[in-house]
Amino acid sequence: MLLELLRPLSFLLSILSLYPVMMNAFFVPGIRWEERLWMALLRVGFAGCVCFSSGILYSWPTHVPGFQTEPLLSTLPIRLFFWTVLGVALLFALSWYLDVYYVPWARRDCCRL
Repeated sequence: MLLELLRPLSFLLSILSLYPVMMNAFFVPGIRWEERLWMALLRVGFAGCVCFSSGILYSWPTHVPGFQTEPLLSTLPIRLFFWTVLGVALLFALSWYLDVYYVPWARRDCCRL
């Protein structure tokens, strides 16, 4: 019974731990991209620990007859972690590219008289 209550709670904690990863990667004004990258990587490490511990709870066997346990890497919290990290990494690389190559070019054209 306690395991059935801990699973949704741990899944909620894993979602809440992924939220600061996205917020720190994109929405911190006034710091350089390299600093954002290091802080985002630290938060990804923390979120990975939370998601993997939640995945362990999801892969823990129960005493329900006919219930099959899942492998650890195919549980919902770990899938959510991998998909979120992949999406944030792609968006981070795209925004860094646009900031370095497109924004200075666009600023140059807007100021001509």
